[in-house]
Amino acid sequence: MMNATVLDIVCSVLGLTTVILAGRNSKYNFWVGYFYTAALFVMFMTKNLYASLLLQPISLSINILGHYRWTHPRENEKASDDSLKVSMLSWPERIISIGAVIIVAFAWGWTLDKLFPTDPHPYLDCLVTVLILLAQLLSALKKWDCWVAWLLVNVTQLILHISVGNVFMPIVCGIYLANGIWSLVSWKKLYNNE
Repeated sequence: MMNATVLDIVCSVLGLTTVILAGRNSKYNFWVGYFYTAALFVMFMTKNLYASLLLQPISLSINILGHYRWTHPRENEKASDDSLKVSMLSWPERIISIGAVIIVAFAWGWTLDKLFPTDPHPYLDCLVTVLILLAQLLSALKKWDCWVAWLLVNVTQLILHISVGNVFMPIVCGIYLANGIWSLVSWKKLYNNE
């Protein structure tokens, strides 16, 4: 098994690359994302973070969906460069998303706590996991709101990684926060221009 510190560094580099490419509206973020998903699966297995571990096959599926959607938009969804244009959720969709995150994270945390008592932070682990799923799905659909979700992910992940003793991932989360703010503004400009 790969050394935990080396795995932490590999995940950090792949994650940063993926998010920076996505923030720059590059479809190549999906190719790096495939490797990132595999590396995270191994890292979470070594840390007994089961909700995050179970996220990876779902994350891979969302990554495949996003890769397809970004490169094959419907005619009415095309930006000037024929890629998928940036859009936004409606307020009712936002309220439903927030409610779903709270309900699913709590239910999943309770279940995880009963099934895997070795998870050091089941509710926080599940909140991070559900927020990541929402952010990934919104990213796959190229919704501006994904960056709000990613900012929430970054804050909760920062807390989670510090609590389990990861060394480099908290630093990466700080960089993710900066990239998320930049991407939030950048995608808003794309939305306004399209």
